[in-house]
Amino acid sequence: MSAVATRAAGSPRPAGTGTRPPVVLREAPRSPWGWLRGVAITVVSLIFAMPVVWMIAAALKTNVQVTDPSVGLIFSPTLDNFRSILADGEILRSMGNSLIVGVASTALSVVIAVPAAWAVGRFSMQRTGSVVLVARIVPAVSLLVPWYYLFAQVGLVGTYTVLILSHMFVSVPLILWIMIGFFEGLPVELEEAARTDGLTAFGAFWRIALPLAAPGTATASVLAFIFSWNNFMFALILADENTKTMPVTLFSFISYASTDWGGLMAAAALMTVPVVLAAVFGQKYLVAGLTAGATKG
Repeated sequence: MSAVATRAAGSPRPAGTGTRPPVVLREAPRSPWGWLRGVAITVVSLIFAMPVVWMIAAALKTNVQVTDPSVGLIFSPTLDNFRSILADGEILRSMGNSLIVGVASTALSVVIAVPAAWAVGRFSMQRTGSVVLVARIVPAVSLLVPWYYLFAQVGLVGTYTVLILSHMFVSVPLILWIMIGFFEGLPVELEEAARTDGLTAFGAFWRIALPLAAPGTATASVLAFIFSWNNFMFALILADENTKTMPVTLFSFISYASTDWGGLMAAAALMTVPVVLAAVFGQKYLVAGLTAGATKG
């Protein structure tokens, strides 16, 4: 008789025989480098967050508390700064001007730059790409004096048109430069198949390439809008009292004799709201667009 039969006849069956033992998943111990990386990320995040925290805290303080080094983050907050800057409506008017210029310049830049980027990426227009790079390198500030002279001759200084055109000088090359690499990373076989099915070259761009390029377009659009929203020099020279944007209005809080720190910080906090909202709601597209092409090849 075998050993198996003897055990079955003379001894009870071991408990749990015939069932698979439970699998216990144990997390691997974290290496010292992992802890060090986490600490470094936390420290860097705090360093970059401190100016924003200080701005919001200063916006809720009085001018005396802002300039008092003994008053830290523990204080009695007040909304007087926000009430004072919103009372005359100048901040809201400036925000409206910034929104008009930012949205219009970004939309027109996308309409011009995205098809141009597709053409450059698909038809290997290397010289055009070099021209775009030169336009990105030339500082736009150096063109302010010629711009002012030319636009003054046609009576456009102080209008939305001159601000939109000046912002497009930077936004178009920015969007074009981002989208060239994005379209080059898209598989050309999809467009060739669409053209085989009867679509024209523009039809393949409109129905195939453009929807696939939505993350890159969103990324470039947000970056162009942020540039337009934060731009100070163009509006300072080319705008007037009715078309000045938020950065110029913030500059008015600084005078030779004194600075209204509470009002300045409250206005700066309001100015960051549209940019933060654009980044939050477009986060999915921003991440996809900024990482597009990272695994190419």
